[in-house]
Amino acid sequence: MEESVAAGTGEQAAVGPVPPPVPADRTALAASVVICAYTERRWDQTRAAVDSVLSQLPPPREVIVVIDYNAALAERARHELRGVTVLENAGIRGLSGARNTGLRAASQAITVFLDDDAEARPGWLASLIEPYGEPEVVATGGQIFPRWPGPRRPAWFPPSFDWVVGCSYLGLPDSVARVRNPIGANMSMRTALALDVGGFSTAVGRVGGKPRGCEETELAIRLTAAKPGGSVLYLPAAAVDHHVSRDRIRLSYFLRRCWSEGLSKATVVRLAGSGPGLERERRQAASVIPRSILADLRCLGRGELMALGRAAAACGGLAAAATGYLAGRLAMIARQP
Repeated sequence: MEESVAAGTGEQAAVGPVPPPVPADRTALAASVVICAYTERRWDQTRAAVDSVLSQLPPPREVIVVIDYNAALAERARHELRGVTVLENAGIRGLSGARNTGLRAASQAITVFLDDDAEARPGWLASLIEPYGEPEVVATGGQIFPRWPGPRRPAWFPPSFDWVVGCSYLGLPDSVARVRNPIGANMSMRTALALDVGGFSTAVGRVGGKPRGCEETELAIRLTAAKPGGSVLYLPAAAVDHHVSRDRIRLSYFLRRCWSEGLSKATVVRLAGSGPGLERERRQAASVIPRSILADLRCLGRGELMALGRAAAACGGLAAAATGYLAGRLAMIARQP
């Protein structure tokens, strides 16, 4: 699981006309915004993501779109997107390699990352980078609202597991707070420091549609370790809406994503240690999720039948994540000489 904020549904943000290119003047914020994309199936969402960044007031100094091993998509992006720099992933295929390509190309002191299926709300960028006036801040992250494919959130989907769809989840701060790591759909970091510690590890992170993750978790741990007193801040005002596709509200995807999260956390623990690597997860498993299950059982007693579905999904998700973690740890032990 990734650090973020308390779960919510949020309003459906309207998509407006294509804004003008980012002005390269003193009013622009000293930030490079990186958007990574890999599939044409999300083209409309990618355009909306770019538009939402270019519409920020003040705007960023530059916007970089990195295409992950899809030549046709890169060509289309170069022809149809205005006001951005389009690059192709120069590293290993996958989200970590694409993000590293954007990080190395960034010309500004702060690099901001927005998912290709997310849309920034007004004031997002200014809120996300304002804390960097404090030297101990090494990274920031903001609130992520799920934009469900239907008119409302699925009744069976437990809010404590909204991280499954890359969004804020129950059990995280509801005000400005220090966190272990931001969630990757909406985050920023000091460019030079991130490069100095090696960028995103390609041992973790998504490749195509495979539901792995935790590359931002592992990097955030290295960022704070590299700077004495370093901190990662969660900023609720830096809000985005994250599209949730229909395939991601299926129980099969839910369980597969939880399993994959467990595998990824095993890798993070190998790289960073079990202390920082599992601090948040221990609290979720020991406190937040059991309380939410009990609350759902009370709702079931009052006649809300879908509360049983939420409780069952939470139990299944917790079991899948724990089993994935154990499988990952055992596989690492088996590979040792």
